[in-house]
Amino acid sequence: MQTRLTDVLGCRYPVIQTAMGWVATPELVTASVSAGAFGFLAAAVMTPKSCEAAIALVKQRTEAPFGVNLHSFQPDVETIVDTCIERQVAAISYGRAPSAKLIERVKAAGIKCVPTIGAAKHAKKAVDLGADILVCQGGEGGGHTGDTPTWLLLAEVLDMDLGVPVVACGGFKDGRGLAAALTFGADGIAMGTRFLLTAESPTPDATKARYLQSQVSEIKVSTRLDGLPQRMIMNRRLEALERASWLTLLAIALTSGWRFKAAMQQSAAEMLKSAWRMAKDSDLSFAQTLLAANAPMIIQQAMVEGKPDDGVLPSGQVAGLIDDLPSCETLVDGIMREAEACLRKGESYHAV
Repeated sequence: MQTRLTDVLGCRYPVIQTAMGWVATPELVTASVSAGAFGFLAAAVMTPKSCEAAIALVKQRTEAPFGVNLHSFQPDVETIVDTCIERQVAAISYGRAPSAKLIERVKAAGIKCVPTIGAAKHAKKAVDLGADILVCQGGEGGGHTGDTPTWLLLAEVLDMDLGVPVVACGGFKDGRGLAAALTFGADGIAMGTRFLLTAESPTPDATKARYLQSQVSEIKVSTRLDGLPQRMIMNRRLEALERASWLTLLAIALTSGWRFKAAMQQSAAEMLKSAWRMAKDSDLSFAQTLLAANAPMIIQQAMVEGKPDDGVLPSGQVAGLIDDLPSCETLVDGIMREAEACLRKGESYHAV
């Protein structure tokens, strides 16, 4: 199944595995790209050294193309970009407040730029900055998300006709969704939660079990983790954050920031400098940037330590419809077979 997405990225199928912090490891990326999808490493929670090792490991295990996700304001991002260029990764993905200078560098090296947007107003700016593909994540998606539902956001962006492949994200898990997105006019789909719930996902079993038990109605959007709208499964930790005062949230953020500083091997001055640059070059307040360290460190408790009630659980609402943990190969093969069957069925309909 060939679309503009597969043409640009070089993958077999029009399916993207998104970069989830602590989840999109070399093991998951290798499995997803070997199955024919296009996977992104979650380098936003890696040091330059660990990112280089992760890229090398994927390249050692597969010749399939893959990408790296990063944040413009993360510590030593320039070093990570150098590694992406030297190792010739196929693409980079990024979110809010991208760096024009960074995009210019990677494009000059022949690396594709794949930003995620959550509002139609950001689409043209992203393309003007150099986006080769637009991932449109609707409000149903997990983690940081916008207000517009997936199909409405997709319609808005497709109507702009910006000349780049458009990928639908938020609420997808199977071939029916892929067929619907292609019929709607998209060039493929991107999935995070569905790949999180696979056999190769490094997410601990206890945390996966909590996802499988979730209901669509309990996967809520909250700003209490890091000051930005983020969709998560409502659990004990998120309930506590919802009740906490802003003073308590700030104290938690300072603790998280100290832990994140140690994990990223940065000084306090370097971390504060990154927070200030983020505030200056984005629409976030300095207070919000101080809360930013909350997300990776509290998420880590669930995604790495296997304590689903002590950490938070970023999740698309689609988790409430998932009840199995297939291998990436089984998942992607099933998606493609079902999509092809749905598309054939659609061809049998005739206007009267």
